[in-house]
Amino acid sequence: MRILLTGGTGRLGTELRALLPDLIAPRSAELDVRDLASVRGAVERERPDLIVHAAAYTDVSGAERDRRACWDVNVTGTRHVARAAREAGARLLHVSTDYVFDGERGGYREDDPPGPPVNYYALTKLVAEEAARAADRHLVLRTSFRPREWPYPVAFSDVYTSQDYVDVIAPDVARIIVGIERVPFETLHVATERKSVFELARRRRPDVRPGSRTEANVRLPSDVSLDVSRWQDLRGRL
Repeated sequence: MRILLTGGTGRLGTELRALLPDLIAPRSAELDVRDLASVRGAVERERPDLIVHAAAYTDVSGAERDRRACWDVNVTGTRHVARAAREAGARLLHVSTDYVFDGERGGYREDDPPGPPVNYYALTKLVAEEAARAADRHLVLRTSFRPREWPYPVAFSDVYTSQDYVDVIAPDVARIIVGIERVPFETLHVATERKSVFELARRRRPDVRPGSRTEANVRLPSDVSLDVSRWQDLRGRL
């Protein structure tokens, strides 16, 4: 199976390339998701069976300051990738986020209604999911991950999540990529157990200090933990 990866130099893309060395991962100069001609050219050149769309604008606070840049990558870029996948007859695996949910209660299942988005980044990722579904064969993979090391001195104790470190999440994503033909769903949550962001941070930075989401310069959801029952059942079969 020929697999084309967008966002190959990003946080998740870098891990996936290490785990799956045969991935085709053009540089942004060769595949700019914001440019339809660039996307089409890469797809026509590589003729993939599967496109893993991991390219994204992920700076949540930055999205509020530069909405155009965030929209161009997350929404317009996903439209381009989905269109090229449809034209080429390729399957699309779109990497989405837990932020598509409002974060009022947590424990979200794949079939729970998403939204309303709590910030601009969340809005673009929610719209991007619908753009990805324009591909004839698609899998929307909702997940969330942090870099290998916690980068901040403070972590919020009042934000709950199922996210984990990228080196924990990436092997599961790689397993799904390899076994994509045996995934019978169009939406799948891949994450770990519910915990506060502070609890997650302490696993790799014991000196981190607790903080509150009220200190953030952007509105954050309080609990975007995901129900991963579907993934836990499927994982052993992949």
